[in-house]
Amino acid sequence: MRANYRMQRLFVGDALAAGVAFEASKDHFHYLANVLRMAEGDAVLLFNGRDGEWHATLSFPTRKRLVLTPVEQTRPQPVPSDLHYLFAPLKVGRLDYIVQKAVEMGAGVLQPVLTQHVQGKITSLERLQANAVEAAEQCGILAIPQVTAPRKLEELLAEWPRERRIIFCDEGHGSQNPLPALQAIEERRLALLVGPEGGFSDEERALLRNLDFVTPIPLGPRILRADTAAVAAMAVIQAAIGDWR
Repeated sequence: MRANYRMQRLFVGDALAAGVAFEASKDHFHYLANVLRMAEGDAVLLFNGRDGEWHATLSFPTRKRLVLTPVEQTRPQPVPSDLHYLFAPLKVGRLDYIVQKAVEMGAGVLQPVLTQHVQGKITSLERLQANAVEAAEQCGILAIPQVTAPRKLEELLAEWPRERRIIFCDEGHGSQNPLPALQAIEERRLALLVGPEGGFSDEERALLRNLDFVTPIPLGPRILRADTAAVAAMAVIQAAIGDWR
């Protein structure tokens, strides 16, 4: 069932079931009542990442309280995406962008990775989660990806489950065409690794290339910024292998 992009969509933490009303948070009250000027009986779409999407109505028991009542489910909860997106943190504005685009492209896990040449840093996992929620609200996505704490690259690789193949965007790859390497992948459980602005170090690239659960790929003849590379890589992987569900 297609998403309804004409109605306001909100992510909530409450359970969603027909007729089970709950009070809106202060932020949602302010946004719906003061910013959007919505009134008694108006409707929104709600989702919580667990119970699907619901058509809900608004009621105001008092001037400072808003109650949301789910009426009917408009879309069931889909199977969550299985793609793990591993990325070196970027500077704040571009980090926000890359998280939003990863959510739009269907990433199920967002894993910051600390590399030798990393230039950005993760100051707040809550900010990453908020960006993920905002992207989901705007794009009709019902599953919110898991945001995990930053890990050093070497530590992450040492504990990596071998049944999940890592696709490594290798700026030093000898080819310009990623399709042969992607089409040879048999695993359906995948992760995408994109490095920092300064690229991976020689030691990191050698480590990755020597692991049998890692597939290096190029992204064409041009030098791409890290945020551009992430979107390009997810698009070409999905086109070559199919959706990651």
